[in-house]
Amino acid sequence: MPPLIEARGIHTHYGASHVLHGIDFVLHAGETLGLMGRNGMGKTTLLKSLLGLLPLTAGSVRVKGADLTGAAPHRVARAGIAYVPEGRGIFPNLTVRENLVMAARPAAAGQASWTLDRVLFTFPRLAERMTHDGGNLSGGEQQMLTIGRALMTNPDALILDEATEGLAPLVARDIWRIIGEIRATGMATVIVDKNFSAVSSIADRAMILVKGAVVYDGSSAELREDKALHMRYLGV
Repeated sequence: MPPLIEARGIHTHYGASHVLHGIDFVLHAGETLGLMGRNGMGKTTLLKSLLGLLPLTAGSVRVKGADLTGAAPHRVARAGIAYVPEGRGIFPNLTVRENLVMAARPAAAGQASWTLDRVLFTFPRLAERMTHDGGNLSGGEQQMLTIGRALMTNPDALILDEATEGLAPLVARDIWRIIGEIRATGMATVIVDKNFSAVSSIADRAMILVKGAVVYDGSSAELREDKALHMRYLGV
């Protein structure tokens, strides 16, 4: 079986600025990957390059073996890859119900295990706010809504960029609990977040970027134990 996502030799530019330098990226079915690095090292650029939101200068992207290099973002989404962007990207003038239902579709294989009822069971706060506009929710509730909307597409992989950024500690803890529950279903997950302890505890594998290049790709447990490596590439 081919990897869920496989990218080889990715180069990406913002104008004249060369951001990604020949990155290889692999995500296997059911795997949880922590994508790490200090600010400005290319994490979000890599995610957007994989999703078709940024054009590649060079390299290739395959999803479940199909070549999607240069494909439009909606084709990547329909192939089973869901994205929770930094900044959430909800529709503020739509209600919670409308934000969720508009994204609903079965998986590529036809099943729909993530229904509206299941999302609301997973996120009880959303069930209490179904008629509220998205723009009137708290930051934590908006993050739950964004994750719930992504799950309504019944994806094979969920990509979360800055999963708990700007959230109060108690709310962030709730988000980590929910991510753990999603992981337990066998869904592949890519997580970007500044909370090294939380990411490394939940991820099977870690990848660290420095200036648009991969400097570590291996076990999260080994990275936690290697304090010198952690401080060299992630310490402040």
